[in-house]
Amino acid sequence: MAKGGKGKTTSSKVASKASKVLSDGRYSKTSKSVAGSALAQAKGK
Repeated sequence: MAKGGKGKTTSSKVASKASKVLSDGRYSKTSKSVAGSALAQAKGK
C-alpha cells in the first residue's frame, strides 16, 4: 500500500490496464504482481 495509504485507490483506467496485464501471458511474474496490487486497490472492489 502507498505510504500514508489514506484514501488511495486505483483509477478505472489503470485498473483496466492492470486487468489486461493479468490476462496476457506475455508479461512477467513481477508485472502481474504489480497489476494484481493495483486491482486490489481499485474502486468498487
